[in-house]
Amino acid sequence: MADTTDNTATGGVTSAPRKSSWKYIGPGIVVAATGVGAGDLVATLIAGSNFGYTLLWAAVIGCLVKISLAEAAGRWHLATGRTLFDGWASLGRWTTWFFVVYVVIWGFAYGAAAMSSSALPLQALFPDVMDLEWWAILCGLSGLVFVWFNKYAVFEKVMTVLVGVMFVVTVYLAIRVTPNLPEAFAGLLPVLPDEKDSILNTLGLIGGVGGTITLAAYGYWVNAKGWTDAGWMRIMRLDNRVAYATTGIFVIAMLFVGAELLHSANIAIASGDKGLIQLGGILEDEYGPATAKFFLIGFFATSYTSLIGVWHGVSLMFADFVARYQKKGAVKGEEVASGARERSWPFRAYLLWLTFPPIVLLFQGQPFRLIILYGVLGAAFLPFLAATLVWLLNSSRTPREWRNGMVSNAMLVIAGLLFLVLCVKQIWDQNWADFF
Repeated sequence: MADTTDNTATGGVTSAPRKSSWKYIGPGIVVAATGVGAGDLVATLIAGSNFGYTLLWAAVIGCLVKISLAEAAGRWHLATGRTLFDGWASLGRWTTWFFVVYVVIWGFAYGAAAMSSSALPLQALFPDVMDLEWWAILCGLSGLVFVWFNKYAVFEKVMTVLVGVMFVVTVYLAIRVTPNLPEAFAGLLPVLPDEKDSILNTLGLIGGVGGTITLAAYGYWVNAKGWTDAGWMRIMRLDNRVAYATTGIFVIAMLFVGAELLHSANIAIASGDKGLIQLGGILEDEYGPATAKFFLIGFFATSYTSLIGVWHGVSLMFADFVARYQKKGAVKGEEVASGARERSWPFRAYLLWLTFPPIVLLFQGQPFRLIILYGVLGAAFLPFLAATLVWLLNSSRTPREWRNGMVSNAMLVIAGLLFLVLCVKQIWDQNWADFF
């Protein structure tokens, strides 16, 4: 226990400190920044505009559910010294096929979506500079260059700065609209809106708070930080709680904005990223151009952190998949912590996949079949993650000391059932006539 320093600057593996300390926090900030994209903010904004403060409790539960998933992923990495993909592979070949199909199709569609989302606020801030497609390409290429040439330590610092921008902007907006605090506290009571499909809308809000595959990537960021054994467990858990407390602040702040600025004035906005552009116009009319531009800067920070977070985290997962396939054996956390993954050809190959093929979609639009597959695979990933974590963390693959307790099992089962319902709904809602 002699060495208690952070290792991200050197890329070596260090011993865990004797006590938890805020100075070690890092991967949680990264997963919070990556998981909360523009889509999460606009979904919460629309919930506030439609139902006021009624569903505030659902946003809080969404954070608690995601805490349990990320904690379980991190606990697997630290308790076993093995990566999550290695755990999946031990469950059978079907997990490998699911992962491969998922990351190929999902990455292709997500690359275009992330670039477009980051480009929207830039075009709104600088409308006469270039078209949206070229802003999107610039965002994608800048993310590629940044992740390609920087290791985790620099990546974490930049993400922390961008999270700071997101935090200041969202909290400022929440204060600016003067929230009705008694009504907000009343919104913590679990009450459903008296409207059609209120249960599904509520479940959608719970499930949409803070990340999908980035929850699985959390364990890889934990290893990249240099946390590779169970000695870091307490710090990982503190880090994870910080992540979703931060996420909770983001989404609650946007729900305040929706409830006060939109719901009270009966203003409707579009779903998707363009809803945030509409909000920028509403803020300009209500509070002036300075507030609108400040919001657009926060919008860009939100979108761009999701872009570079996925570029880094999912590329780490893909590199782990290839390394295990080549070695035909377990991949250790120390190998991820060394920084070798970030310099490997699979890591950089997936970076290129996320960046260049999706550029075609920016100019041609996303084909119906790809959209349907993207939606179905995306909806299926979280039930897959919850179910496999329950399996892994209740089996002999995990040391007895770190297996699931009653609370962990309950939270993961609830998460799995929640996301299974949302998955079925997503599949049901797809326009399969376009697919065939």
